[in-house]
Amino acid sequence: MSDTLQNVEDLEIVPGFEHENLQGRVWQAASEEELREGLEKAFDYRGDVTIHRKDGTTVEGYIFDRRIGGTLADSCIRLFPKGNPAKISVPYSEITGLAFTGRDTAAGKSWEAWLKKYWEKKLAGESNIELKPESLE
Repeated sequence: MSDTLQNVEDLEIVPGFEHENLQGRVWQAASEEELREGLEKAFDYRGDVTIHRKDGTTVEGYIFDRRIGGTLADSCIRLFPKGNPAKISVPYSEITGLAFTGRDTAAGKSWEAWLKKYWEKKLAGESNIELKPESLE
């Protein structure tokens, strides 16, 4: 491996960080703290989640934002519902649990792997290097 490739990889590695595999996990909150913890994990998740509400309904979609207030009623998640371009907000106080139902688009992927492929192509003399993401289908 070239010195350039090695130095770039050294700069991009975060020691001690491991991506938690949440795909398929169901999160039932028994307390306010557990609910907040689950919603933070859902916010960081790179796939769809299914939100279970107190009224028995569910909504599946991608969480793109959350607003954290002092109480559950003052806090909400914002998501793009699956199959619907409209954004919706759901107060934390209406949520009983969630499930990580969508495919984690970053599972098995890493910035280091992407960067390594890029530098391998660059050092091999390739030009117009285009690294395309894997299809989600």
